Amino acid sequence: MPDRIAEHYERHARAFDRDRGGSFVERGWIERFVMPLPRGGAILDLGCGGGEPIDRYLIDHGFAVTGIDSSTTMIGLARTRFPRHRWLQTDMRTLAIDERFEGVIAWSSLFHLAHDDQAAMIPRIAGWLKPGGRFLFNSGPSRGVAIGTHRGEPLFHASLDPGEYRDAFARVGLVEMAHVAEDPGCGGATVWLARKA
Repeated sequence: MPDRIAEHYERHARAFDRDRGGSFVERGWIERFVMPLPRGGAILDLGCGGGEPIDRYLIDHGFAVTGIDSSTTMIGLARTRFPRHRWLQTDMRTLAIDERFEGVIAWSSLFHLAHDDQAAMIPRIAGWLKPGGRFLFNSGPSRGVAIGTHRGEPLFHASLDPGEYRDAFARVGLVEMAHVAEDPGCGGATVWLARKA
């Protein structure tokens, strides 16, 4: 089921984009994420969708965004809205990019991967960060798999145990800065903020 995520979001791209653009419950975390980053800094958004609302916020605050998404339609929307920034239609698991970024975001995207794929992404993300760079993502509160629904179809989610994320951070030089399980101020999302030592 994780490998059907791309097809699901492509089928429902415009409806998802419409719904997503009207909700920005994660704004407080995005503000915290970017607060110390240099204006004009480069940010990589893994699972950017159509660029609303997170990338619009980042662009409006002077950041250079590289966004990736598996949906051709959503990448097309982002390119139309923000043509001066870079949008790549690809899977984060196979992304080949040699640049380093001030920040990496994987909001509502990393948790669509299977456990082993999530664990494999942590060192890749650390490798894309400059020293002092920040990594923001959300997960479930504990290890497991949950099948939600979106537009009447099943939607795969998985999370590692908090200790597994922390062990993965430690192995690649990421330092946990904040972790809130089921944050009531963020729609119940379990949020992680880390920086590269």
